[in-house]
Amino acid sequence: MQADVVSGAGLGLRRGLLAGLQACSASELDFLEVAPENWIGVGGRLGKQLRALTERLPFLCHGLSLNLGGFAPLDIELLKAIKGFLDQHGIVGYSEHLSTCADHAQLYDLMPLPFSEEAVKRIAERVRLVQDVLERPLIIENVSAYAQLPGELDEAAFVCAVLERADCQLLLDVNNVFVNSINFNFDAQAYIASMPSARIAYLHVAGHYDQASDLKIDTHGAPVIDPVWALLEHTYAVHGVRPTLLERDFNFPPMAELYGEVVHIRQMQLAAVQSRGYGT
Repeated sequence: MQADVVSGAGLGLRRGLLAGLQACSASELDFLEVAPENWIGVGGRLGKQLRALTERLPFLCHGLSLNLGGFAPLDIELLKAIKGFLDQHGIVGYSEHLSTCADHAQLYDLMPLPFSEEAVKRIAERVRLVQDVLERPLIIENVSAYAQLPGELDEAAFVCAVLERADCQLLLDVNNVFVNSINFNFDAQAYIASMPSARIAYLHVAGHYDQASDLKIDTHGAPVIDPVWALLEHTYAVHGVRPTLLERDFNFPPMAELYGEVVHIRQMQLAAVQSRGYGT
């Protein structure tokens, strides 16, 4: 089941980074990732700049508003537009959040789900419908959270159950595991180890905000911290080296600093291959 989507280390493309990325090359980045909702139908100068990048580097799409965990009917018109965008730009993989983000209207946030068997069945059906419309596999992402809803499963078991029942792939967000491990007091390394290796398509790392010693907020607005780098190293040790993307949504530093974090990912990947013999 493991998706051969991309390889190496990549960066999330945001409009604030678009101009700076025009000069990037494969020596600096192996791939980029965009949110399709922010780019569908965009033309003019911005559209041309995006097209120039998609013609030069491999791309992934990371959706924001599919509402996989919700009860409202899936937005089939949005799915068709996403499929057209993926086809137009030759996007090699599409991921979405394992969360609720809409009810009668878009909530503009990723809300938690009940970790229940009923939710597993319902979400798996929605995932299969998405895959049918897109005519390609769906990659689902574990999300950060600040509240937990009643359910008979823990988070790791819930994620694994959805993956198995829907027969889909996983975007394992290492920072989200770290954030939730602090917010809900569980073992982040054990969570990582419990994920099914064969379903892990790629990884995310990012920075977060320390609201309190026991409350982390997943902001993507700061550099990756050492405990998250350590958890990424653990992930490579358990599952082998996987394509890994750096997310940064605001507080953009100079491009050289972002490239420096991407280089750090590459160095960790190389060290894991050399010391443990894991492949990419």
